[in-house]
Amino acid sequence: MTTLVKELKQKKQAKQGMLENVMEQFNQVSNLVNLNPNIKKILSVTNNELIIHFPVRMDNGEVEIFKGYRVQHNNALGPYKGGLRYHPTIDIDAVKALAMWMTWKTSLAGLPYGGAKGGIQMDPTKYSNSELERITRRFTYALGDNIGPEHDIPAPDVNTDAQTMAWIADTYMSTKAPSERSRNQHVVTGKPIGSGGLEGRDRATGYGVYLTIKFWAELKSIKLKDKTFIVQGFGNVGYWAAHFLEKDGAKLVGVQDAFGTIVNNQGLSVENLLAYSKKNKGSIVGFPSSKNIEKEDFFGLNCDICIPAALGNQITEENALKIKAFLVAEGANGPTTVGAEKILLERGVTIIPDILCNSGGVTGSYFEWLQNRNGELWELNEIMGRINKKMREVFIKVLNVKESRKIDMRSAAYVLAIERLERTYTQRGVFP
Repeated sequence: MTTLVKELKQKKQAKQGMLENVMEQFNQVSNLVNLNPNIKKILSVTNNELIIHFPVRMDNGEVEIFKGYRVQHNNALGPYKGGLRYHPTIDIDAVKALAMWMTWKTSLAGLPYGGAKGGIQMDPTKYSNSELERITRRFTYALGDNIGPEHDIPAPDVNTDAQTMAWIADTYMSTKAPSERSRNQHVVTGKPIGSGGLEGRDRATGYGVYLTIKFWAELKSIKLKDKTFIVQGFGNVGYWAAHFLEKDGAKLVGVQDAFGTIVNNQGLSVENLLAYSKKNKGSIVGFPSSKNIEKEDFFGLNCDICIPAALGNQITEENALKIKAFLVAEGANGPTTVGAEKILLERGVTIIPDILCNSGGVTGSYFEWLQNRNGELWELNEIMGRINKKMREVFIKVLNVKESRKIDMRSAAYVLAIERLERTYTQRGVFP
C-alpha cells in the first residue's frame, strides 16, 4: 500500500485527463488480450471529430458565438451512439474520451451500436429557456447530416434532457422532405413520451446502476437493507439509483452536487430531497435535517456504497485513500482515475466499472430506437424487465471473465468489449 501511494505521489507529470485515462485502460487490456496490432491502431483513434462554431441571437438581441462538438469514435458494430452534454468544461479531448467509452459500453452490452459523444461548451444555467431552445436548434442545424437515425444517434447527458432531445428531433426532421419526416423520429433517443420517447427511459441509467449493485450484493450474499450509501450528483442518474436503493431498504447518508455537500448519518429521504431540490433551482444545500460539509470531505464519509454519478476524474489519487465504502458503483463516465483505481483495488474495494454500471441508459435508448423504428409502443413493466434481463446477462459474463482470468471487473468488461470488436474486424477484414 505504502509503496504504491509513494509511486503515485512521485509522478511529475500533470494530472491525467479523461483521454489519458481511457487510453491507459485500453492499452492495458489490449496487452492482456494480445489484441491484433492493426486493430489496436484502428481502435486507438476516432473516425471523425467535428468542432462547430455557430451564432445564436440572445433575448437581448445580441449575437453570441458557441462552440459545439461531435466526436464519432467507431461504428464497426452499428450507428454511432452517445449523449450530448452542455457544460463549460467540455473540450475536444474530453469528448474523444467519452466517445471511446461509448464504443466499449455498446460493445459490452451487445448492442448494434458504435460510440460517439458531443455537446456544447457552455453553462446552461446562464441562459433562458428560449435561448437554450435556439442554441439547441442552431447546433442541430449546424450538425446537419453528421447525425441521423441510421448514422449517429444522440441522447441526453449532463445538463440535457427530454426537452433538449425533442428540439433536436423536430429541427432535424424539419430539414427533411415531408414524406421522410416520420421516418426520422429516431434520430435521437431520450425524447418525451409524447414525442416518441420510451416509457421509463428517464430512470433507465439509474436503474441500471441499482441493478448492478443488487447483482453484486446477491453474489456476495449481502442484503441491501440498512446498508448506507452516498451519491455524488443528484441529477437523473443519482436520483434514480438512490430511489431504487431506498426502496430496497438502503439508507442515503450523503449527497454532493454542484452547489454543495450535505450529510445525515440517520438518513436523507430521497423523495423529499428531490422535491426540495426542484424548489431550489436544483440545489440540495439547506435541506432540512442535513448538515453541510466541505466538498473535499465527501468521499471520506462513512458508508458501505459510494456512487459517483456526476463528472469524470472525481475519485483521484488524492482522495482514494479516504474512501470507506466497500463498493464503488460508477454511475458517471470515467469518475475514477487509473491511479485511484490501483489504490482502491489494493485496499480491497470493489469497483463496478462505468461501461457496465451505467449501461442501462444506452440499453433503454436502444429499446426506444427499436420502438420508433418498428412503430411499436412498449409498456413500462416490459421495458424495465428487458433492461433487468439484459444487464443481468452482461453482468454474469463480466463476472465469468473476471473469475477465469483472475482480473478486476473493469479489465473483464474491457476484455469482453474489445474482443467483440476484434472479432468483427477479423471477420470483415479492413477495406480495401
